[in-house]
Amino acid sequence: MNYRLQCAPVTHPQRNRSRVEAGSAKIIGQILPFLPIPAASKPKSNIPPMTDSPIESSDSTIEISLQAGDAQHRRIRSFALRQGRFTVAQKRAMDTLWPAHGIDSVDPCDFEAIFGRSAPLVVEIGFGNGETLAQLASDQPQVNFIGIEVHRPGVAQLLLQLKERELTNVRIFCADAVEILTHCIADESLSGVNLFFPDPWPKKRHHKRRLVNPDFLNLLARKLKCGGFFHAATDWEDYARHMMNVLEQCDRLENVAGRTKFSPRPAHRALTKFERRGQKLGHGVWDLIFSRRADL
Repeated sequence: MNYRLQCAPVTHPQRNRSRVEAGSAKIIGQILPFLPIPAASKPKSNIPPMTDSPIESSDSTIEISLQAGDAQHRRIRSFALRQGRFTVAQKRAMDTLWPAHGIDSVDPCDFEAIFGRSAPLVVEIGFGNGETLAQLASDQPQVNFIGIEVHRPGVAQLLLQLKERELTNVRIFCADAVEILTHCIADESLSGVNLFFPDPWPKKRHHKRRLVNPDFLNLLARKLKCGGFFHAATDWEDYARHMMNVLEQCDRLENVAGRTKFSPRPAHRALTKFERRGQKLGHGVWDLIFSRRADL
């Protein structure tokens, strides 16, 4: 009987280790450029950081820095920034007209100095494309208007209307209205605040984002002069009734139409094209007008 001797192949540990090391080095070389660099070892760059200036960025707002203890209690915002592109005319308006009408300050503002005159001061929150605000400013040249809007193409559209109408009684913040009311506007300085067709956040899980809530109304009441007005309008009945309920619970504001009653649309609030379209479809619109009580 013949036996064939089976021998294991001769290995060379040093040669195999060299092959493994070479393969590992090749793999590491391929993935190393994609690994995150620890913050402590990131090289310094001479490129300046990006800013949130309304002129430089197409979809950002001015961010108000939080106080030291506020970072743990960040407020739920009542808006979501929409991505939008400028038309050529809108981009030109931001470049050339913002310096005359825009306010970049995040500190308390001297509006008499900004407007160059003493006049009643009325704020519109969330003016959209500026159609209503431009009409109000045109109809009431004796009033100084402050517009607050986070959607930058809408800001640019208002700037174009101000130029076309040659209006000088409007200034604009491109920022969060609550932050502007808190940091930039003095208490008991406003003759009125308009809030026309705010986002209703119709889904129940989003109701916490609705702007009209007790905290907002307490802030707003502080900013209004005695007798100053708050005028809100919406085409969502559920949100209208929500606002009515919250407003009626604010002791410092009083319903000018009578308790729990909606107001007829005043003549000075012009119909927007969206509102006219909604009326043709049978949609309702609810106006709420409250004034700052003098006894509280």
